[in-house]
Amino acid sequence: MTERATDSFEDWLRARVPERGLRGKAAAVLEVLLSQPRRALFGSAVELAQLAGANVATVTRTAQALGFAGWPALQQELRARYLSLLSAGQVAAEHSGTSSPGSSPSSRSLSRDLDSLALLTRRMDETVLLTIAEAIAAARRTVIVADGSYAAVGLALAHNARLAGYPVTAVTAGDAELANAVAAIQAGDVLVAISFWRLYESTVLAANVARSRGVRVFALTDAASPALAAAAEEVVMVPAEGEAFFPSLTAGLAVAQALVTQLAAVDPARTGASIEAAEAMWTRFGLLHRRPLAGDHA
Repeated sequence: MTERATDSFEDWLRARVPERGLRGKAAAVLEVLLSQPRRALFGSAVELAQLAGANVATVTRTAQALGFAGWPALQQELRARYLSLLSAGQVAAEHSGTSSPGSSPSSRSLSRDLDSLALLTRRMDETVLLTIAEAIAAARRTVIVADGSYAAVGLALAHNARLAGYPVTAVTAGDAELANAVAAIQAGDVLVAISFWRLYESTVLAANVARSRGVRVFALTDAASPALAAAAEEVVMVPAEGEAFFPSLTAGLAVAQALVTQLAAVDPARTGASIEAAEAMWTRFGLLHRRPLAGDHA
């Protein structure tokens, strides 16, 4: 890491240390995280314990003292923050340096996504998704802010939420559209900020402006920056590290799917009526390809 990146990383990590500090082997674990971040970020709990002269239980307790459920959760956020400080080329170089010999890029990508989904399942707080779903259901309108490659997550969430019967739009076309959307929202509306890897300044600004206007703000991200976390009522942490130079969308799409499934359960009658209306219009517009049935003539 560069000197500036190291300072930023160290400041964030030290700010997580409880006021009473860390003692004994826990302090040694912290020093390894600070002095050898790359080895800690890409190693196992056993390897980190060996570097610190501690055991795995101490690594777990240290992670918990820093405010995480355990080492996997801490490592995931450390990696996300570390990678957010790198350029796309540097991210690709990091992954090429940690690849398993003989494995293909595609198999490594699939394995990483499976690991991310497993981590997401272990750490997900279902009550947070319920809170977001109920807020969207009660809102006059919901705006989803998503840009770059992860606009796909926002578009999928908005599309399915509208199909479920709720007025949800995704803003993905740039700052002018975002400014207009934020200008139109008001107290009681909802804004969902979706951002992975490096955070767009416009997303932070939109979240903070919306919060100041009484809008309920939620965030889906892999590493919550203080500026975004301060504006958000709830932050859903989503593993997003990919195998190449761009973030993986797999876990983000899984969260979007889980959220819209929860939303559909808030008012099943409303969702059912909305789906039936959509189906009728799809038929009227002849949108869907009709497979010929047995006995049909070509």
